[in-house]
Amino acid sequence: MVLKVFFPQCCNRADSGLLVGRWIPGHDAAVVLAVIHYPFIPGQVKQYIHQMQAQSKVELSVLGSWSMPKEGQEGMESFLRDLSTIFPQGRWLQISRQMGKTGFTCQVLDRDQSGKAVQQEVKKEDEEGGGDGGDEGDEGDQEKDKVIFVHYEQRKVMLSQLHPIENGVRDPKADPPSELRQMFQTVAQSEPLFFLDKYDDGPLKMTHWQSEGREGSIIVELLKQAATPLCLLFTWLLSIWTWICSIRVLNVYPARFLSSKLSTCVQLSYRAEHMRTLSSLKRAVGHTEFMRKANILVSFLVDVVLGMLLIYWLYRENRITILANTLVPAADHVAKELEELLQWLMGAPAGLKMNRALDQVLGRFFLYHIHLWISYIHLMSPFIEGILWYVGLSACLGLTFALSLLSDMVALLTFHIYCFYVYGARLYCLKIYGLSSLWRLFRGKKWNVLRQRVDSCSYDLDQLFIGTLLFTILLFLLPTTALYYLVFTLLRLMVVLFQGVLHLSVDLINSFPLFAMSLRVCRPYRLAEGVKFRVLCEEPGTALHLMMEMNPLKGSAVVQTYRTPTYSCYPKDSWGALVKKLFVGELVYPWRHKTTKVD
Repeated sequence: MVLKVFFPQCCNRADSGLLVGRWIPGHDAAVVLAVIHYPFIPGQVKQYIHQMQAQSKVELSVLGSWSMPKEGQEGMESFLRDLSTIFPQGRWLQISRQMGKTGFTCQVLDRDQSGKAVQQEVKKEDEEGGGDGGDEGDEGDQEKDKVIFVHYEQRKVMLSQLHPIENGVRDPKADPPSELRQMFQTVAQSEPLFFLDKYDDGPLKMTHWQSEGREGSIIVELLKQAATPLCLLFTWLLSIWTWICSIRVLNVYPARFLSSKLSTCVQLSYRAEHMRTLSSLKRAVGHTEFMRKANILVSFLVDVVLGMLLIYWLYRENRITILANTLVPAADHVAKELEELLQWLMGAPAGLKMNRALDQVLGRFFLYHIHLWISYIHLMSPFIEGILWYVGLSACLGLTFALSLLSDMVALLTFHIYCFYVYGARLYCLKIYGLSSLWRLFRGKKWNVLRQRVDSCSYDLDQLFIGTLLFTILLFLLPTTALYYLVFTLLRLMVVLFQGVLHLSVDLINSFPLFAMSLRVCRPYRLAEGVKFRVLCEEPGTALHLMMEMNPLKGSAVVQTYRTPTYSCYPKDSWGALVKKLFVGELVYPWRHKTTKVD
């Protein structure tokens, strides 16, 4: 039988006293949490342990005694051994160190049916980091139990989170947690035990990772004091925003439809939900909720900082005026290029023979739309600088808000290209579906709308003649329509690609777990994927001492585990479905309804 003792490194040189910890249920292992120094009163020790049990919800107990030899305390070991009658346990660990050596001597005392302590294990020594491991005479001793000491850094274990994370209530019928997970949970839940340091005036003195003084930060304490008024302020502002959104005028269909399709409105509602989460006065329950709030807070702060840097760049050297003076000539240049493209299509593009009548009708129709667009741009040119000036100030809400606004502005400035794409796609789709229906007519088939399938059908001579005539007309007009559809679809895809890059940037800032990644880089032990053991010393006939070290979580696993859910604005179709839609002329929209949440 192997008995594992998880021993904190901070207690290696502690004064003699009692070992406080927990026996791990279902496993032959014990976790040492602290050492209560001599002198002490046993009644006060029992009262303190009961108090810590009530606060931490952990079954704490006195595991045994710890003896650190000092001058004038030669009989301390036998005295501490006799304390097993005052703190009755199924097992009593008696760990001590020898004079002039760093090795441990461990004795396990079991109680028989009469309650008398019986020694089950003989003396064993080991070096913490190497050296003489014990007397040669001890190598031949026969023991019934074998003890393995696993040294761990108490602070790192308490602050770390072992992955995968277990959420929810455990099923009583399921297997109990592993020995390592219970050990981590025991140390993490025993945080109240570590509040007692040497500066307290209580009757008990202890050794643990905070025994030299509590770890704290002035900045963290100031932020805790400022958190409550800030949460109340954000709650008041969010209540005003909710009241504005609940106005009946904004709930009419056109306004509601536009707000669900504009990237700015989607981003604003997304940030409002984040602010509700952060301004909640409820304490985060569990590691997952805490990390989600921390990631949202860091993402929001980084977003605002990047937005302020953008404002500084825009207004530093009057770049707003430069952009305004560049925008109108750029729009005129785009319109001129579109006119030249349409003139090319109205001729013989690439030597292709087009239907001249349809070609002239489509070309003049699109040229008229371009003239309307140029007139609109010149009408708005006096106000463009003022619009850009106020739009630049919106970056104070965050870089994501500015990028969303830029995406909406691109959609507005390229609205004529979108109209060309819709006209060409509708006309092309009408001809494709017409040709497919007339093709079924030639084969004596028809589409059954009720059963959603193709059935056989008999047609008379007049129907076949009219079908043949329409099929011939649509077939010869298809190349002209397909060419216009192809050109304007390519232009539309260029605009959608640019908007997609903006949306990807916004989603990256919104969903990337910056706080979790900073923990992974700066304090990798906080997010542990597992542990690894390093042998401190192993000699024949002596106990084995291992050093437990954290195995940090991989970067990809950190992103996958702690990525914040976002409202994606991209089509969910696969590449195959997208190509099929483009082939048959169905419209491809660059958005999805904002209530669809993507993890």
